[in-house]
Amino acid sequence: MDDLNKMTDEELALSYIDGNNKAFDLLLSRTKTKLFTYIMFVVRDRDVADDIFQETFVKVIVKLQQRKYTNSGKFSAWLVRIAHNVIMDWYREQRSEKIVEPTEDNDLSNLCSALLDMNVENRYVNTQVLKDVKKMMNMLPPTQREVVFMRFYQEMSFKEIAEATGVSINTSLGRMRYAILNLRRMAREHGVALQLD
Repeated sequence: MDDLNKMTDEELALSYIDGNNKAFDLLLSRTKTKLFTYIMFVVRDRDVADDIFQETFVKVIVKLQQRKYTNSGKFSAWLVRIAHNVIMDWYREQRSEKIVEPTEDNDLSNLCSALLDMNVENRYVNTQVLKDVKKMMNMLPPTQREVVFMRFYQEMSFKEIAEATGVSINTSLGRMRYAILNLRRMAREHGVALQLD
């Protein structure tokens, strides 16, 4: 198992393809939290997120067993791409083009705190700013909310976002541009100062 722990996600995926089930177990444990957080952020419903998460990993297993994964050094982007496709299929089934409403139990403040490494004095101010941003992000259309989440919370490049969502880089940039314009407009309308220290 120590040898597996030293392997990258890409190497674990290839090891699973070659028949090592323990490699997949470790790969799942490494990626499940980040993937579930992404899914939950987009769909806003725990039951739906659980279903999408499970369907995503079923598809991952099938694709790996069919040898449809090649080591490009971007396993996490490949994984997010599959999840994105499952989410889009779910949205199509719902025939819903409207903004998804936030729920009370959907709190990303713990995620925000974990992602930011800053000194104690700034945490209170930054936590409040992030709560304000999260509230405004919840009002964005799903495609804009998704690109903001991938860019700022998962630190993906626009190229990776484009690959994961199946659109061009220009479309990803356009969605980000509109998301920022909408966030700025909402901040002005509500008198919110959006600056982290």
